[in-house]
Amino acid sequence: MDFETLAKERYSLRKFDARPVEPEKLELILEAGRNAPTAHNLQPQRIFVIQSPEALEKADSCMFCHFHPPVLLVVAYDPKEAWNREGDGKNHGEIDATIATTQMMLQAADLGLGTTYVGMFDPVKFQETFPEMKDLIPIAVLPLGYPAEGAHPAKLHASRKPLEELVCRL
Repeated sequence: MDFETLAKERYSLRKFDARPVEPEKLELILEAGRNAPTAHNLQPQRIFVIQSPEALEKADSCMFCHFHPPVLLVVAYDPKEAWNREGDGKNHGEIDATIATTQMMLQAADLGLGTTYVGMFDPVKFQETFPEMKDLIPIAVLPLGYPAEGAHPAKLHASRKPLEELVCRL
């Protein structure tokens, strides 16, 4: 699929089939996150793959919306490893991790899988529930899997502001 089609057709999947994600597809998605551009190539993003029923249940308790996918990817960053912009000191870890998240979402769609970017979660609870996240800042949860029968884009998916409202040409 060409990029223009992929970018238009990808949607936030909220209804997942129970079948597992093949390991080779999961690896391609993780590689997309690893290959994402980061400020000064510092690569502060960390990706947690949650698949076991026990871990999925624990992760579910940290989230405010539930989609019950076969895989959850929790994307975080290490603020100590991220680049800080000269002048104002802005830490770019969240930006870097978000770019990695986007690349994984697009790779998943290209492989026939679906995701949705979940920001409604308790980051502190994730850090407490999963000690591996202790010193990291979780920024997104990606439910990942195959679309369930009848899954479709939300009504607002195709609603886009005109380009003229979003772009300022100077």
